Amino acid sequence: MINLKTRLAAREPLLGTFLKTPHPHVVEVLATSNFDLLCIDAEHAPLDRAALDLCVMAARAGNLPTLVRPASASPDNILAALDIGATGVIAPHIRSADDARALIRAAHYGPGGRGFAASTRAAGYGRATMEEHLARSERETIVVAQIEDVEALDHVEAIASVQRLDAVFIGRADLTVSFGCTSADDPRVVDAVERIVAICVERQMPVGMFLARPADVPQWRDRGASLFLLGSDHGLMRSGATALRQTAGM
Repeated sequence: MINLKTRLAAREPLLGTFLKTPHPHVVEVLATSNFDLLCIDAEHAPLDRAALDLCVMAARAGNLPTLVRPASASPDNILAALDIGATGVIAPHIRSADDARALIRAAHYGPGGRGFAASTRAAGYGRATMEEHLARSERETIVVAQIEDVEALDHVEAIASVQRLDAVFIGRADLTVSFGCTSADDPRVVDAVERIVAICVERQMPVGMFLARPADVPQWRDRGASLFLLGSDHGLMRSGATALRQTAGM
């Protein structure tokens, strides 16, 4: 099976959703879907390390790649997500190339980088040699920088040029708030998203985004975006229940 990092680099269209409920059963169910990946949202949902651990374990059991969005891009949060076996991270509020480079250091082994332990799930609980684990981590770990602040817009070119960064993800909701707007369709927000996508495409950097309307995916795919996180487990439950009632005519 081609790993997610390779598919992302090839800019294959990838579809996933956010997990907000801190329970592995929800992950087990989503792993039976045809999603390409799951983003576990430890930034905006009540997922502590224990809950995150169980959710990643369930995803791995169901062969569903996981990206964790931690509460912050701090090295301890990045380490925790990767040690428990997440495929990678989407780090929030990356505002500069320096932020992106610090993120890369925290996510990868090397001088000043991620701490090593052979006893983690990521290292097979001691089954892999150090050489094997380091090689697999380099081959498979995905590092995504989320751009969602007005301050970052002056640094998109530099962020998209950072070596070993796997993708840029546009946090459109926070970007809307950062502009002082109340609609993600405000022209200032749309212009900013278009500019970020264009810069990433020019630099051959995979770029993704959250979209409130799934019907908007084709227009952004045409512009060059390839990674889409749509909705969440909360939204899927609510829309499913609403559709069920409507279909029943009640």
